[in-house]
Amino acid sequence: MCDIPDFSRVMSTQHPDNVHLPFFAESTELCGDDEVQEAYYSYSHLGCREQMWDCEGKEVDNFVVKKLLSRYDQFFRDHQLGKDVFLTLRVPNPEVERAEAKILLETLESIPRSFDIAHLFYGNDIPPIFQVILPMASSFAAIDNIYQYYRDFVIGRQNNRLGGREITIADWIGRFAPERIDVIPLFEDYESMLNAAGIVGRYLQDKDLAYQRVFLARSDPAMNYGMIPAILLNKIALSRLHDLSQDSGVPVLPIIGVGSAPFRGNLRPDTVERCTAEYPSVHTFTVQSAFKYDYPLDQVRNAVRNLESRTPSKPLRIDAEEAVRIVDAMGAAYQKALAELSDPINRVAGCVPGRRKRKLHIGLFGYSRSVGGITLPRAITFTAALYSVGLPPELLGLDSLDQSDIDYLRDVYVNFDADLSDAARFFDPDSEYVPPSLARAVLDCVDVCPDPEHQAIAADIREAIRMNRTSEIRSGTIRAANLRNFLG
Repeated sequence: MCDIPDFSRVMSTQHPDNVHLPFFAESTELCGDDEVQEAYYSYSHLGCREQMWDCEGKEVDNFVVKKLLSRYDQFFRDHQLGKDVFLTLRVPNPEVERAEAKILLETLESIPRSFDIAHLFYGNDIPPIFQVILPMASSFAAIDNIYQYYRDFVIGRQNNRLGGREITIADWIGRFAPERIDVIPLFEDYESMLNAAGIVGRYLQDKDLAYQRVFLARSDPAMNYGMIPAILLNKIALSRLHDLSQDSGVPVLPIIGVGSAPFRGNLRPDTVERCTAEYPSVHTFTVQSAFKYDYPLDQVRNAVRNLESRTPSKPLRIDAEEAVRIVDAMGAAYQKALAELSDPINRVAGCVPGRRKRKLHIGLFGYSRSVGGITLPRAITFTAALYSVGLPPELLGLDSLDQSDIDYLRDVYVNFDADLSDAARFFDPDSEYVPPSLARAVLDCVDVCPDPEHQAIAADIREAIRMNRTSEIRSGTIRAANLRNFLG
């Protein structure tokens, strides 16, 4: 791994933001072998060259490599796993998810076994898995602990002797490989995103690495602080990571986690050029379930092809001090608004259909309990709930901006008007959940072209909430999502 692998510009993920089910789904919630088939489908039919495999918040399938190679042997003989296509594991963070901490160790232990399977299949020593994503990364030590544990305790123990005799573990059961793994930090919260370059720079200091991939979140920062603050935090992080790459001489390859809703990134098959223009230095963009399953197959393939063919460039420069001022002001206004909306959000969220079988992963907002002690659902369900009542979450906090703030944002946020207009299509200023100050702010700065059918459905959902008609709320959320082409 001394050279930089030809990493994909597109990472398919398992984020369940889709309205429609893929043809291979055996039930309304994907699980188990459905997800193995999904990985193959993403490679073979959609043209994605990388699949994130989530080992966090669900039952772990440590035999995914064996299943892929045995079930789809001809495809993988023509497209080597670990060289032509990639499988990247997302592991639990033991500092945050204590109940799942040991799943991290089980997952790391599975990497040499996957190597053995691929070695038998291909007859070479290219590891099928050599990367793991650490969510909620917040320190150098959190990243380094995984790197060192794998090197010292998964690989290093093969040289230990058994019972004081000459035989080593490697002699007994075979050598362990690969010798090291890439740890990809996923930065998700305010402090960590602002400090991402410093944390990664410290991680690089004592290692001879040919490159470093870094993952930046869009959904959880938007959920915690609002959409515009999330975008500004990403832009600051990307600018500083570019400087780190230049100063250290180690190529830093950013990944950004974007979904189909504007609130979560606004990457859809029809917005590829817009999204990539917003983040020109990003090496890899995620495509989530709505991108893959809520659009015609040919359109999805063409969009993936366009993403794969692009060449990253320099990030758009940003005045970090001014950006942070707006992040703080908008974030406070956004969080205040959420405190008043928690009841309808949670009422509707309970009626939003699940699309993946997984344990509850409460995420950063849930861990922090930082807004008046309220608890809110995960980002996809949260987004679906607010859209369903006619209040797209992208718009929250706009009433905290003055004209000079808006002028600044139009300079640094390329798609400011386009993204807000996309969201405002599903806005209902007559909703009882919309404060008058927010309605005025939206109508003053956004070109609102409402979708009357979605407005009517949102009004029906609000009436169903008042009358406590759960089945009508549930059916309404699906009808509205169908119009949007994303669940949340």
